[in-house]
Formats: sequence, structure tokens, C-alpha cells
Amino acid sequence: MRIPLSWLREFAQVPAGATAEDVMADLVRVGFEEEAVHRPTDTLRGPVVVGQVLSLVKEPQTNGKTINWCQVRVVPEGQEQTLTGKGIDPSGVQGIVCGAHNFVEGDKVVVTLPGAVLPGDFHISARKTYGHMSAGMIASVRELGIGEDHDGILVLSRIGLDPEIGTDAMELLGLYDQAAEINVTPDRGYAFSIRGVAREYAHATGTAFTDPASRVNAPAALSGGYGVKINDDAPIYGKPGCDRFVARTVRGVDATRPTPPWMSGRLRLAGIRSISLAVDISNYVMLELGQPLHFYDQDKLSGDIVVRRAVAGEKLTTLDGKERSLDAEDLLITDASGPIGVAGVMGGASTEVSDTTTTVLVEAAHFEEVSIARSRRRHKLPSEASKRFERGVDWQVANIAAQRAVDLLVELAGGTADETGTDVGTSPDAVTIALPAEFPAARIGIDFTEEQIVTSLEDLGAVLEKTDAGWTVTAPSWRNDLETKEDLSEEVARLVGYDQIPATLPVAPPGRGLTRVQQQRRRLVQALADAGLTEVLAYPFVSKAANDTFGVAEEGARRTAVKLANPISEEHGYLRTSVLPGLLEVAKRNHSRGFRDLAVFEAGLVFLPGETLGTPSIPPLGVRPSDEVLDALYDGVPDQPLHIAAVLTGHDSPAAAGHSPRLWDWVDALDIARLAGDVLGVELVVTQGRHQAFHPGRAAQLSLRSGEVVGYAGELHPKLLAAHDVPARSVALELNAEALFEAAADVVVARHISTFPVATQDVALVVPQDVPADDVLAALREGAGELLEDVALFDVYAGKGIEDGKKSLAFGLRFRATDRTLTADEASEAREHAVAAAAERFGAVQR
Repeated sequence: MRIPLSWLREFAQVPAGATAEDVMADLVRVGFEEEAVHRPTDTLRGPVVVGQVLSLVKEPQTNGKTINWCQVRVVPEGQEQTLTGKGIDPSGVQGIVCGAHNFVEGDKVVVTLPGAVLPGDFHISARKTYGHMSAGMIASVRELGIGEDHDGILVLSRIGLDPEIGTDAMELLGLYDQAAEINVTPDRGYAFSIRGVAREYAHATGTAFTDPASRVNAPAALSGGYGVKINDDAPIYGKPGCDRFVARTVRGVDATRPTPPWMSGRLRLAGIRSISLAVDISNYVMLELGQPLHFYDQDKLSGDIVVRRAVAGEKLTTLDGKERSLDAEDLLITDASGPIGVAGVMGGASTEVSDTTTTVLVEAAHFEEVSIARSRRRHKLPSEASKRFERGVDWQVANIAAQRAVDLLVELAGGTADETGTDVGTSPDAVTIALPAEFPAARIGIDFTEEQIVTSLEDLGAVLEKTDAGWTVTAPSWRNDLETKEDLSEEVARLVGYDQIPATLPVAPPGRGLTRVQQQRRRLVQALADAGLTEVLAYPFVSKAANDTFGVAEEGARRTAVKLANPISEEHGYLRTSVLPGLLEVAKRNHSRGFRDLAVFEAGLVFLPGETLGTPSIPPLGVRPSDEVLDALYDGVPDQPLHIAAVLTGHDSPAAAGHSPRLWDWVDALDIARLAGDVLGVELVVTQGRHQAFHPGRAAQLSLRSGEVVGYAGELHPKLLAAHDVPARSVALELNAEALFEAAADVVVARHISTFPVATQDVALVVPQDVPADDVLAALREGAGELLEDVALFDVYAGKGIEDGKKSLAFGLRFRATDRTLTADEASEAREHAVAAAAERFGAVQR
């Protein structure tokens, strides 16, 4: 909402020297957000004065153009020029070359003298052009930055002005005014008006407020006016789409009269373009009082106005010239000819006010929020009117706004108002709220005095009645957001001042803190970050092909996924079943920008729908669904386990003098997966794996001791890497972190650390090629017994000296006792037991 300061000053005591920044600072104190400052003088500087064309000589040019060599008086005759500067003639008459032709001798125009600066940082100076020394410029509205019309010069008589020569044109056109722009939250629709903002400014500064509605002398009752019927036979949630319709008639209107500069200037600063006098009056009243209006050419109406729901398939050509198919939920304004407007959104072209209009019917209606919001979204027709109606408009102000519009049409358009009028509808019940005396203090955490509570609520416009427990509060008609005692308490806090609320940190009760799963997740994420990986966040929306590739290990296996009803794009129309597709997109984007050595990871949810689906129908708004309906909805919510995944491409470190970086390989991916298990105290069983997204021979399947598969690690499939334009041999891993959390022990018990020395022995075993190294390692561990502290594979060899179909696996074994130093014989004996176990299980032979 933009607030011209000159307009705000009519109803609130804004200091004369206050700037837009000062006003925004005050409004921030009552809960508004600063947006911007709009100040014409930031881009337009004088001298800009009123001049009169004394003479005009048309001079054809060799380029085909005809220019006007003008003599323009910028100082009243007989007076001296008080302005000085290069190019300003002391005689008060400036010679100016002008290319426009919509003015004649004697016209009063706006002259930008040498030294002036126009929007676009265009500096005015005396310069020679077309054989003359042109000292200034006769300006158009676009050149002044006050409109889009560039067809010709701004002739002041055509906008109803006849000022004295030499008058400051910037002051005449309201260009010294400025506007503060604030953000209005959806629950404070009343602030989309000068009336609402002025009231809030008075709250913020403790100064007096004059309600603009109190200045309008509206009749207490209306009758005998244009026929209007409200016939809503299909209200949404039982609320009629229209509960008040005020209509007033003004005859003898001259619709061609210009909009006065004071009005067009305020509208421009408020962000609304001046169109015509009738349209400008309706917008002006809307901004002032918050009540949207619509004007009809009454002579184009046929029969009574009827407010009703649309019949499916009805058509309406709106003011923007588009024919629209109407929905049965649309609330319409109709006459005997059919629809003439979508209520509260946009009027129809058939009854539009034009230059030939002489009789205007003013509509000031009150429409229900949901009806207007749905029509606005359905037809993609955002408007200033719908923005206000869907947030709530004061029911009581409709007749006042209609009278204000009538007064302006009479004053500015020369019309005559009918004494009769129409006011039909039913007043809503006033909202009363029981507010216990101690509740605001308990809710906000500060001891408010009774005076603070009463004064704050009365300043809002509420009516308080004292009770034994506190007060019964009747909310003002313009505050439809006040419905509960919590709402009232928050208003008290806002008006007393948020700065009065002490800042205190809550103290967690004993025994509270992070849950076990939260602690596990933090440890896991921190461990990967400490290992040198960078955490990223990717979009959870992926393609069907990505889910088919990463979501299941076996190509062609059945895979289910959640399809989005309204995706950002059809290429990303599904929720992910794996985190890896998003990480590959991150890697691809970084590679395209020259970052080729990457180690990135993400901890995020995946979406795995089950066999049970929820109900396809969505319960209506405004009514709490039953437990059965909620259960049916929850049944369709997919399982959303936390997965952790990583992608590593390029080298493990930057190149440097004396250092050759190493390419990431599948071992790195496996090590990171093992690190994740170690951090959580979960042992991962590594076996040869097969997954369609990974290289057929360089992938590991990761399982728990229970046999549950929790992920894969290894080199990504070459075809997949080529398709994503990611370097060959890139590696990745993905783990079901949720399964790891469940498998982790509640308490991790540290092993005893022996102070006795370790005995190390190596063994190389020849086994069949298809025997997994991890299975041999498990056999060695089992056979060695309790003296074995650790065993690790450090070499795999197949080739010369090894029989075809066989391979050599070299292991390092560490032996240690907790109570003594082992002898060489004890270590050797344990090693022999280990080898015997491998030989028995796999036919292993020592090299």
C-alpha cells in the first residue's frame, strides 16, 4: 500500500517536515513492514515553471520534420526574472524549439528551464538546434514522469488549470509530495486504505485521528432508487456472496472533464494510473475509505440489477476486452440482458462508463471474501478491488463511500444527484469476545495495566463492557480479523509496543533437549561435513525417468511414486524416491560453471507411497473434517524416510606444487558409507551389489547384520554419467538413514583400550574369482578368535603366477590381548586358525 503524505495529513497529524522514511518508521512500530519510498523529486528537479506561448513559428526542415520556434513567457509581464543561471533569459521570455504540434499561441504550458533535471537523468541546458539557441523545453506528461502520454505537450487548460505565469509547476502538479509504501499482511485488509493507515499512524504516534468517513454526510436510509435484488441460491459455506448493495444515481455528468491534478497526482503516487474522471473518482474513494466501487452507464442497463451465481457456460466480456467462460461458483452482477460483471473482481464492457455517459449509477457493495478470492484466482484477474474484498471490507462504510463518490461526481463532473437511492442487504451480527482480565498478561508475558488494555482496545474502535471476569469486547466493523481473545491480546501488545515485551530466552525443563533421532542426524551430517564434503539442498521434484533409474535397484522392477497435480514443469512432475537425481543435477550445474572437483552430500526426505491410498476428495474449507476423513487423508500420505546421499566427481584435492591430486574412486564412496555407520555405531555389511544406476562391477550393496539392505555405494553407471554430462568414473552412495537410526544402539559402549602391544601378521589367500573379499574377511575374523583385534584387506591380485579363475587376497591381521603381551607363537596359532576357517569355507590356499 502506497500512502501519499499529503493525503495522510488530512486525517492524521503528520509533522510538516516528516518524510516518507519517518512515516514508515512510525508504522513499523505497529506491525507494518517497510517496502519503498516514492518521491518524484528524486528524479525531477527544477526550475520547472508555468509558461505562456507568446508566438509560434512553424519551420519545415530538410529531414521532413516541421519544428516550432516558440517564444515563451515564464515571468509575469512587467516583472523581472528572479532565476539566474546559464541560459535563463533575464527578460522572462525564453526561445524554445519544440517538435510537438498540439498547442497554439496563448496556451499555458509547463516549461523546464536550463538547470532542470528530468527523469532519466536528462539535464536541460541551452543548446543550439535547428538553427536556434533553444533555452529550455516545453514538457509532456511523460517527460515530467507523471504519465505515459507522449503524444504532445501538457496544455494546462485541458486539465482544468489556469495558473499565473511563472508559478512553480512542480508544486502546481503535486510533484513535491511523496509516498511511503508498506507491506500489508492478509489479516489487515483495513490498511489498504488511507483511512486504515491514518488510524494506525495515530496509534503509533499517540496523536489524533480524523475518520474520513465522519466527513461524509450520508443519508441514514435510502429508498426509491434503482432496482436491485440479491439472489444467491448457492452460497459458499452457507455465507451469501453479497450481503449489502448500495446504488446511487448521478445525472447530467460530463464524463469528458479532466481529472484535477490534485487527484491524479495522489492516485499516481498511490500507484494507480489516471484514466478518466469517473474511473479516477471510483479509485480515489476506494483508496481513501477502503470500499471498492463500480460505476455503470445507467442508460446501458436493462431492467433491475440482480446479484446471483453464474450458470455454468455463461459468457461475459470484461472491461479488459476478453470473453470469459463463467463457473457456477462465480458471483455475478446481472441485468435483464445477462451478466454485466464478475462481482468484486471486474465489470463488464457492455455497461462501461464512456465519454458519452451522462447518467452514472454508483455501486458500493459488500461481497463475501471466499467468493471473490475464488473468482479472482479462477479467471486470473487480480485487481485493486478484489485485493480488498478477499481480505475483508467494512460492511458499514458502503453507503458512506457511495455518498463520497456522488459528492465528487457532482463537484468535479457537474452532475446532479438523485435524492433517492438503493440500500439492500442484511447487516452481519457484531462480533463479541469475552476477554478475561488476566488473559493478555498470561498470553504475552508482560503485566498490562487495566488502563493499557482498555485504552488500546478503545483506540481500535472496539466497545468494551465491564464484567466480573474482565470485559466483553465488541470488535469494530472494519476489523474482521478480530475473533478471539488471543486476537485482542495481540492487539494490546501491538499498540502498547512490541519494544515493551522483555526479551528472555526460554529455559528447557530438566531432561528435555534434542531427541535421540535429532542427535543422530546431527552427528551424521556433521561427520560428513568434517570429512570434507559440502552439504547442499536439491529440489525434491524429479522426472519419471529419474525415479525409474534410482528408485529401484533392478531395471524394470515395479516402482511407485507420487505424481504432482500442479508441477513446476512436466519434466519434474514427481516427488523423488531417491536423493541422488538432485545431487547429480547439482554436480552438472557446478561442472557447467567450471567447478569440476566436487564432494557434495544431502540429507533429505524421499517419498515412498505404499499400497494404501488416501481419499481423492479434499474436504471443504471452513469446516473441521471428521476423524474418519482425516484418517483417510493420512492413509494416503506416503512414507517419508530420511536418506543421505553423496556424489564425488573429479579429484580429492586441488593440484599444487609437489602434489598430484587423486581421482575419487569407488573405495572413497564405500569409506564414506562406512563412516556414516561408524558415527552411529552401526556395522554395515558390504557385499558385491547390483543397481541399475551403478557400474555393474564397481558397486557395493550395504546391509545391516539382520540382512536388511540400507543402501549402495560405488561408481555410477558410465551411460548415466554421460547423459548428465558428469565426468566418467564419478562415484556416489545413498543410505537409508532412518534404518540406520533404528539399528543404532541406544547407548554406544566404548571398547576397552589395551595397553599391551599389538602383534601384526599378514596372510595372502588364493580363492576363486567369484568369492567376495568381505566373505573371506568374515571367515578370517571368525576363525582367529578373540585375540584378533582387526583385519583389513590391503591387496587384490590376479594375473601372472595365479591360476586362471582365481585371485589373491592379502589381509593384514592385528592381534592383541587385554591382559598380557602376546608371544609370536600365540599370534601365529591364531592366524593359522583363521586361515583354516577360510580354507574350509572357500578352499582358500596360502600363497
